Amino acid sequence: MQNIFSVDVEDWFHILELPYTPDIDGWSRLESRVEKNFHFLLDMFDKAGIHATCFFLGWVAHRFPHLVREAQRRGHEISSHGYAHQLIYTQTRCEFSRDIAKARAVLQDICGEPVRGYRAPGFSITRETPWAFDEIVAAGYSYDSSVFPANRGHGGIPDARLEPYEVVTPGGTLLEFPITVAPILNQRICFFGGGYLRLFPYFLIRRMTRAVNDSGRPVIFYIHPREIDPEHPRLPMGIRRRFKSYVNLSGTSSKLTRLLRDQELMSFRDWIAGRPIRIEEPKQDHAASLVKARSLAAGG
Repeated sequence: MQNIFSVDVEDWFHILELPYTPDIDGWSRLESRVEKNFHFLLDMFDKAGIHATCFFLGWVAHRFPHLVREAQRRGHEISSHGYAHQLIYTQTRCEFSRDIAKARAVLQDICGEPVRGYRAPGFSITRETPWAFDEIVAAGYSYDSSVFPANRGHGGIPDARLEPYEVVTPGGTLLEFPITVAPILNQRICFFGGGYLRLFPYFLIRRMTRAVNDSGRPVIFYIHPREIDPEHPRLPMGIRRRFKSYVNLSGTSSKLTRLLRDQELMSFRDWIAGRPIRIEEPKQDHAASLVKARSLAAGG
């Protein structure tokens, strides 16, 4: 099955919910390593012959517009990670709306084409923020990959659907691509991105990828540029969080090389383009939940 690969393009200091995480006003004074690390990833993608979706943080795009243009030049999809890297549930609805609209405007100004995809920092859509779907559609996005369908430190929706589906809002229909998890002993576990991808051995990641594909779902892989850079600076944090944030950074590049070689990977844009997706009229009023969902994993 064709699976999806994505990069959350942010820097080493964009770790969420830490007492010592620097404020946006201080980001420009810190050493940036995103240029070197992102170019390294782009070269890996070139060697493997794949195109990925790059969810650019608006702040990064504004400071390093050449990274957006370079990714676009190499055939990758440009998508949005918001502007200021804030969890949705820490913002008001109005603040969230302004943030994602600003990020999309910055990215479109740089790349000169519509930006269709959005991913929230920390996958932070929760049951307490159902209005986020409305605002994502209102900002002009047509698909989202912000729902984490399991328990998570930044929220998560433990009983959310596992496969790609449609969410109908008053402003239009949004395609939702939940982060991929696999049911194991009545628990939903992610093996496919971030600290999970770094922690689990490759043979297990490959086995669980096959299991998800056998269920009819594509796997959504994701990585951050800092994760292939074991020498990047560290933020002060407790032992448990330090383990989650920095475990096995030295092994990520070799694991990623195997993953890019073994899987048929593509961007969200290309995955969507290969499937006939039909938008249906809503049959009920929009409520404070996922109003209507229809499986897209088998192509509609």
